[in-house]
Amino acid sequence: IAGCSQLVLKPQTTAEVSQVLRYCYERNLAVNPQGGNTGLVGGSVPVFDEIILSTALMNQVISFDKVSGILVCQAGCVLERLNEFVEEQGFIMPLDLGAKGSCHIGGNVATNAGGLRLLRYGSLRGTVLGLEVVLADGSALDCLSSLRKDNTGYDLKQLFIGSEGTLGVITAVSILCPQRPKAVNVAFLGCQSFDKVLETFTTCRAMLGEILSAYEFMDEKCMELVERHLKLSSPVADSPFYVLIETSGSNSTHDEEKLNNFLEQAMASGLVTDGTVATDDKKIKASHLRERITEALTHEGYVYKYDISLPVAKLYDLVTDVRARLGHSAKNVVGYGHLGDGNLHLNITAESYSHSLLDAIEPFVYEWTAGCSGSISAEHGLGFKKKQFIQYSKPRQAVLLMQQFKAMLDPKGILNPYKTLPSAP
Repeated sequence: IAGCSQLVLKPQTTAEVSQVLRYCYERNLAVNPQGGNTGLVGGSVPVFDEIILSTALMNQVISFDKVSGILVCQAGCVLERLNEFVEEQGFIMPLDLGAKGSCHIGGNVATNAGGLRLLRYGSLRGTVLGLEVVLADGSALDCLSSLRKDNTGYDLKQLFIGSEGTLGVITAVSILCPQRPKAVNVAFLGCQSFDKVLETFTTCRAMLGEILSAYEFMDEKCMELVERHLKLSSPVADSPFYVLIETSGSNSTHDEEKLNNFLEQAMASGLVTDGTVATDDKKIKASHLRERITEALTHEGYVYKYDISLPVAKLYDLVTDVRARLGHSAKNVVGYGHLGDGNLHLNITAESYSHSLLDAIEPFVYEWTAGCSGSISAEHGLGFKKKQFIQYSKPRQAVLLMQQFKAMLDPKGILNPYKTLPSAP
């Protein structure tokens, strides 16, 4: 999605954001809040002539508590920079994304970004302790708490987490950072069927327990594309499915022993046909394979991307059904994702964009997902691209209530218009 705007404003302080919004509110000027602009549903792109309000210069760390691991920072801090900052203090950020080099923490919170660490550290709805938000009329709401426990009234910050800039502009974040694990190990495995991938997950959770930090899967088509376009090779022999397991703990000997015991059990019981526990050099290589699937797909032409939550047992059925439905009209239909939290990334490639192919995919994918009580957006949000499909994941009553919140907090509709919610009836 490409947008055009005649004006980009780059405030440095919350007071400046307040002044901008107050001015725009009084004059009915639409505003498009923008962070690192790495979203995939068009939420940070102006649709018509909205003024872009960029948080790029709001990049200061306000405070960090080395005892509790609580970080308070401005919304424009880049995720990777924050991770480097807290790593020096012996902590890590609770989220990790492919776009970490350019995405902003405020945008992460506004879209409730998921990513590779969610299995271990939970979603931002749990790790964000407080927010400072500027409302549509320019008034600043200071809920920048640094408390783990605060049970006084409604939890207002939750309204803004995942609201995609439609209810207020996040200007500062208070977030709980976990301690940096002293030992990180990676195992890369081959499985003969998706059922085996699921059984391996059950065994893995039972045997690795608290040190399991990621359980990712990819199909052989993904591996084929990564090998062909990026010249990376698989550390494991040809398999219909691959699994990447990451452990994070405080004792490397203990963790390696656990991982090796798990691998022995998985091989002996036939769950896994081939596997390798990675040393430092290979570790980077193995996790790269999973992280670079998106890049490999771009070499294939046009990519239709879907980010779905489903009951784990049905996760791959969607890929199989879409493949059968599209036949030769699509170049590739691939599935990969965060199996540990039921998040499938379904990607369909074609030589170029085709409206008839899109019609064959949508709303089929959304209807299929709704039939399993899944979510049509697991972590990317709704933005501009998916707002009209919200009814596949939310009942009419819930959408109506969301529209009432929007009308109350942004009565003139100036904040990120045309995004997230379908137009009010």
